[in-house]
Amino acid sequence: MKYSGSLFIALAIIITSIIFRDAWIKGKKGKQTISVTGLASKDFTSDLVVWRGGFSRTSMNTQEAFNNLKKDAELIKNYLLAKGVKENEIVFSSITSTKQYDRVKVSEDNYKQVYTGTMLVQEVQIESKEVNKIESISREVTELLDKGIELNSMPPNYFYTKLSDLKIEMLAAATKDGHLRADKIAENADAKIGNLSNAEMGIFQITGQNSTEDYSWGGAFNTSSKNKTASITVKLNFDIK
Repeated sequence: MKYSGSLFIALAIIITSIIFRDAWIKGKKGKQTISVTGLASKDFTSDLVVWRGGFSRTSMNTQEAFNNLKKDAELIKNYLLAKGVKENEIVFSSITSTKQYDRVKVSEDNYKQVYTGTMLVQEVQIESKEVNKIESISREVTELLDKGIELNSMPPNYFYTKLSDLKIEMLAAATKDGHLRADKIAENADAKIGNLSNAEMGIFQITGQNSTEDYSWGGAFNTSSKNKTASITVKLNFDIK
């Protein structure tokens, strides 16, 4: 049987059309993926405390105020040493000086500034890994009132020196959690997950344990609580087999 040239051309067009149609469908579908967010949290206790206290002296004579402030600093240092604080943990700040004035009325519409003395202010800071001890001292410093020293004790700040290790540990836990979530999603869709195609760390936050502290989009970092909770998120994309 003989076929005309037009029949061969028609067959070639049909076959070519099928090939291009299949290629277009494959390209159109693209690679299918599953996107999940892995979560992890961990409670921990701070291992570093920073405590500050402020004290001042005011006098009409600046030198007198300085001498009194110097004596106070020495008494405070000896008090802290007696409480068991190490000398290298105690740091005194530089002294700030402020002239004090009162506004005094001299006539019906006139007032003048009257110098009432110079106030000198200094801070003492303790940075220590003996968290419980310093925490206790911060509450007991009112004992210095018996020595004539008004030390304004500020709330301690609590930190964790192994934060980098903790973050790595939690990243691993969050990634594992994300993998389990992706497995479940794929299983319910009668599919299987393949390789991890993309991973991004989300928000890392530290809040006080059992607190009503709000989470922040920028990442909260609590320093007021000794016992804290760290949380982290990881965004993961898996290929589908």
